[in-house]
Amino acid sequence: MTSQNHARFLVVLDADSTLIRNEVIELIADEAGRGAEVAAATEAAMRGDIDFATSLRSRVSALRGVPLSAFERVLARIEETPGVRQLTSTVHDRGGIVGVVSGGFHEILDTVAPDLGIDVWRANRLGIENGALSGEVRGEVVDAEAKADSLLQWAREHGVSRDQTFAIGDGSNDLQMMKVAALGLAFNAKPIVKVHADLVIGRVDLSEVIALLPR
Repeated sequence: MTSQNHARFLVVLDADSTLIRNEVIELIADEAGRGAEVAAATEAAMRGDIDFATSLRSRVSALRGVPLSAFERVLARIEETPGVRQLTSTVHDRGGIVGVVSGGFHEILDTVAPDLGIDVWRANRLGIENGALSGEVRGEVVDAEAKADSLLQWAREHGVSRDQTFAIGDGSNDLQMMKVAALGLAFNAKPIVKVHADLVIGRVDLSEVIALLPR
């Protein structure tokens, strides 16, 4: 891999349904017995039918009372996307860096990201009261604008020119990030994302991205 402060190129992925197969908020909602309800709201948000930040706060409110001990069960259900380890390994071998920016949660990503070879990541943080979720998001929501800003910030921090940046996502909140990157890739994507992406990856296998990377 390249030095910490300089990289040849940058690949930034969404987390839920991209880096991993799951939608983490739905797994947590299952612990509250509200999985189906939250899944329907997540689908609407990813299609772009609802403002993401508003939708996220509404969905997180359904998680109120879920004990922190449930996170262990949630983590056990996480499925990595096929090809993810091949992708991160190849990026590192070629002198690149891999970032993940997610509308999901640090409480899960802080465990999952380093295991999958991710170098930098950003996500939302869940409010906690008395050993359980409070039903609130702590701080500003990581929305579409924040995703785009994160890609540009990481590029600056690691000396990567914008024309050597790649963004990979599936939902409408990934579109701004994909627009600011040199190449925006729709992966396992909703129809609106496929329409606006530079390229569409057909197979749900992240190793398909490798052929597009600098050698």
